[in-house]
Amino acid sequence: MRNITRKFFIPLYLILFVIPLYAQKDVKLTYTKPAAVWTEALPVGNGRLGAMVFGGVNDELIQLNEATLWSGGPVKKNINPDAYQNLEIVRNALREEDFAKAYESTKKMQGLYSESYLPLGDLNINQDFKNAVPTSYSRELNLEDAITTTTFTINGVTYKREVFASAPGQCIIIRLTASQNKKLSVSINASSQLKFEKSFNSNSLYIKGRAPAHADPSYINYNKEPIVYNDATGCNGMRFEIIMKPVVKHGNITIDNDTLKIENATEIVLFVSAATSFNGYDKCPDSDGKDEHLLATGYLKNAVNKNYNQLLKEHFDDFHNYFNRVSLNINESKMDLSAVPTDKRLMDYATGKKDNGLEALYFQYGRYLLISSSRTKDAPANLQGIWNKELRAPWSSNYTTNINVQMNYWPVESANLTELFSPLNDLIKNVSITGAETAKSFYHANGWVLHHNSDIWATTNPVGDLGKGDPKWANWYMGANWISRHLWEHYQYTGNKEYLKEIYPIMKGAALFSLDWLQTDKEGYLVTMPSTSPENDFYYGDKKKGIVTVASTMDMAIIKDLFKNVMQAATVLNTDKDFVKELETANGKLYPFKIGSKGQLQEWYKDFEDVDPHHRHTSHLYALHPAELISPIKTPELAEAARRTLDLRGDDGTGWSLAWKVNMWARLLDGNHAYTLFKNLLRLTKENDTSYNKGGGAYPNLFDAHPPFQIDGNFAGTAGVIEMLMQSQNDEIFLLPALPDEWQDGNIKGIVAKGNFVTAINWKSNKLATATLLSRNGGKCTVRSKTPFMIAGLKIKSQKSEIGYTLTFDSKKGKSYDITATN
Repeated sequence: MRNITRKFFIPLYLILFVIPLYAQKDVKLTYTKPAAVWTEALPVGNGRLGAMVFGGVNDELIQLNEATLWSGGPVKKNINPDAYQNLEIVRNALREEDFAKAYESTKKMQGLYSESYLPLGDLNINQDFKNAVPTSYSRELNLEDAITTTTFTINGVTYKREVFASAPGQCIIIRLTASQNKKLSVSINASSQLKFEKSFNSNSLYIKGRAPAHADPSYINYNKEPIVYNDATGCNGMRFEIIMKPVVKHGNITIDNDTLKIENATEIVLFVSAATSFNGYDKCPDSDGKDEHLLATGYLKNAVNKNYNQLLKEHFDDFHNYFNRVSLNINESKMDLSAVPTDKRLMDYATGKKDNGLEALYFQYGRYLLISSSRTKDAPANLQGIWNKELRAPWSSNYTTNINVQMNYWPVESANLTELFSPLNDLIKNVSITGAETAKSFYHANGWVLHHNSDIWATTNPVGDLGKGDPKWANWYMGANWISRHLWEHYQYTGNKEYLKEIYPIMKGAALFSLDWLQTDKEGYLVTMPSTSPENDFYYGDKKKGIVTVASTMDMAIIKDLFKNVMQAATVLNTDKDFVKELETANGKLYPFKIGSKGQLQEWYKDFEDVDPHHRHTSHLYALHPAELISPIKTPELAEAARRTLDLRGDDGTGWSLAWKVNMWARLLDGNHAYTLFKNLLRLTKENDTSYNKGGGAYPNLFDAHPPFQIDGNFAGTAGVIEMLMQSQNDEIFLLPALPDEWQDGNIKGIVAKGNFVTAINWKSNKLATATLLSRNGGKCTVRSKTPFMIAGLKIKSQKSEIGYTLTFDSKKGKSYDITATN
């Protein structure tokens, strides 16, 4: 696949049909004081470089990141030669239902931990105002323009700082201005938590450093040296470089005490360039790394040669192209709280005050974060996007593949950001290669496998440090199958058969592993053995806790979904007919979904009692979402069991868990319940404050609170809003399938349905009013609505069905279809 992230390549189907751009109101985060902690700072990013802007008066802190700055190097092969010999021991134990023995033997099939995403450095800008008290302080992040602005007045002079991360310029650009000439006197310094050296040249500040060869996860504390810089096998960590160059109007630049000092300037434009030596997942970043100095100086030279207004215009043009494709307005005429500071809006919202504008802002914030963090080859948005301040970040800020990295990309297609899928596509290609080695060396299996964690080096082995980890999370085998769904969905949305032909072997490889992994149980069903349900456990016998079992419902759902998608892909490509027959046969023998004694969809192959009835993972409902195997329309009995499961799980949870439930309740066509969970996503959470730290929600800067911060909840929350307003699965487009009562009037424009239909919807008094479908590809289209409707130019009206009304027609490529409610 071509590298669309570096050159910002626009696919042909987007050139043929101009992308509509929409103005959006109330898309600013605003505050009346500087950030006191990181989760109050404001993020900017160009997909590669990220910054968190604190907005301090005397001391401005801008914390920096680079998407490819990770510890470690290429993964080693055959890291646990004894893994395979334990596989049959585990399976025999499970056949005898000796869950304790299976658990202990499963631990012996573990590999090494993934590596960690690292902070780049800290930029400090000091202005000594001699304890003067500022007035008229304001700090904001404009999502549409992707720029932070801090303003304040001291002694009659108004100071302004603007920060943006330019994708065309590949630099972070900071402009400082004052309302009076020659009133800017600042000191500029920088540091890094990593090993580094500082130097100066041509009035520029250089930070040259090196990442560790290995960093233990933050939850591992048994090694004396959790951070190791020298690797015994000869591949040291990657190098990095930061360059900070000020361009001043008036004023003088000097170097004083390891600090850049600028005195009596009227304007300062500070360019921040950075690069690493990362050269691909399979190359040592030290001995085979890129020239980070050449890259950083090249980015800087290209940016410095342009004036600020040119850079700003290029940045706006670039970012608007993505952001302004979609607009959302909810009850727009009934309230406008955009002038109220965002943290105050969150506090008021927590007390029950209505703020539909805040809800729409949160939706657009997810799109903003994805545009800002997913434009770098081989480095998709990680557990924190690209924003991380910790040397040992929570969960290594890696790619957690039992939901979290997938969740990051749930809105990428439907929210009209399809180009931003490219970095995840890169990672999937990479792990399909390393995963083939893991499948062979660990299990003597064909195809490829991906376990619980990955990183920029495409780690695929089960983590756990060779037996020290808990199989509850370390030993899970379905990552390749789940992440392959994203390949298929990218085709479903774009209709690009050349792309499908390219990625079909990857999907097939995941299916080949599954065929080898499946075992026949005593009833003749094909089951996974061993099996876990991510991060959860059950009671068996006399209140004994079990973790490793067979045929968890999630396993079976993921494999059913994978087989279905591979068979459909092969049919589209008119290939692999014998393999399709093999999958059809296996699919018919897969262990079926079971409904338990409480009316719930069972999580395990037996109706075991839950250790934690309100567990944050709802893995066994994978068939409901993100897959399409369970729906109220196609499988009402199983949909009711899924509903019962969600009732039993409850409406609380960590941030990402709440977001997943939003999507699930929307799939069950229950907009009011989805909205209840969505409101919980906006539950104010504060660091180190027990009054505001009782569960998942949103930090003052709207970052998702696990807690701590995980960005996946932001992305899944955005996807959940779309699921409430438009769904496209099972070969139809459902308009307003789960519209909450609270959202009485509104419109959404620019979202995308499978089949490449760009969709706009208007509703009044909780019912469809009008809609428009732009067919980019042409082809058969089925539309469903709870309200009867007609389509202009078609002679037929919608027909009443068991759920709502439907109309099927043949669309023409490039044509728009206007839909009007008829009641």
